[in-house]
Amino acid sequence: MALLTSQRRDPNAPPPPPKTKSREWADSLIFAVVAATLIRWATFEAYTIPTPSMEDSLLVGDYLFVSKLHYGPITPQTPLQVPLTHQTIWGTGIKSYSELIQLPTYRLPGFSEVKRNDVVVFHVPWEAQYPADLRTNYIKRCVAIAGDTLEIRNGRVFLNGKPGEAPVNLQTTYFMQVDSPNDEVRNALREQGVIDYDQPGGFPAAQQDPATGKYGYVISCTEATAEYFRKQPYVRDIQVIQPPVTLFPDVADFRNTNAMSAVQRKWQLDNYGPLPIPKKGQTIALTPANAGIYFKIIAYYERNPGITWQDGMIYQNGKPLSSYTIKQNYYMMMGDNRHNSEDSRFWGFVPEDHIVGKAVLIWLSIDPHADLLHKVRWSRLFNII
Repeated sequence: MALLTSQRRDPNAPPPPPKTKSREWADSLIFAVVAATLIRWATFEAYTIPTPSMEDSLLVGDYLFVSKLHYGPITPQTPLQVPLTHQTIWGTGIKSYSELIQLPTYRLPGFSEVKRNDVVVFHVPWEAQYPADLRTNYIKRCVAIAGDTLEIRNGRVFLNGKPGEAPVNLQTTYFMQVDSPNDEVRNALREQGVIDYDQPGGFPAAQQDPATGKYGYVISCTEATAEYFRKQPYVRDIQVIQPPVTLFPDVADFRNTNAMSAVQRKWQLDNYGPLPIPKKGQTIALTPANAGIYFKIIAYYERNPGITWQDGMIYQNGKPLSSYTIKQNYYMMMGDNRHNSEDSRFWGFVPEDHIVGKAVLIWLSIDPHADLLHKVRWSRLFNII
């Protein structure tokens, strides 16, 4: 039987030398770094809004706290590089002295699930060249959860055939035709909070509508703001712009391959779907009509070996795949600036293991185009999201 023993310090022995000041500082610094890393990984993390895809709900220059406690923090997804010995290599077919090992990913318990209308931070799904936790972080609104069927009709979201809840500050892009682009129009745009972050000073620039030859402004604003401009004497017309784009799942693998669905739906930003959102445990019968919807799930997100795309169908190890059982939940994310947001309509579903956390608080907001005295948007400080 093994016995635990303890070693007692000889009372006659001299005391250990005290730590030097540099050693104390080093220990304190290491402790602070470890503690900060654990707090950031498991509780809250600060983010900033760099683009207008969520305006007017979130503005460029907003600084947020994102809670990882809501959905639960997730373990690292970056593969480990494990050195291998000569004995391990012998007879295995491995021709290098190291190997990337993908450890299983786990999400610790949170106190809520992702819900419809949550503002969510997630790892962007289409950067397939990086592990999920090394990809760009996006922030969008969750418009549909696993098991929903999403449809957009004339810009309005429908879930399972019923109207979904619309964000209060939802924005749309319009072409506003005016009699004459002048300071009166520019001042009105600024007073109504209409900003173009690509232009100097944030003022939208007058331009010619290629369809009509008329002059005016391309603006992103709420319906209430558009209604205000319709009543102004200098506005001749204001119409929603529908940019011609090819969306998911017609593009089965956004930015990574030329995979295109065999059946082209030709959906648009404001008229999209119906699209079923995959749910864990659901078994799908795969056909040329729906293979584009599930290709990235099977090939990338759920790490199945031997997956290829051939002639509009999914193949595994050279054979057509006829059915598949979903291994995790998926979500649809969209920006509140609906015509100025690259989101799930372009690249499809967000996997559950890509979810980072829930945006909960704006703790600071800086207007990038304001002068020094008006730089801070005081009314937005400590706003709950």
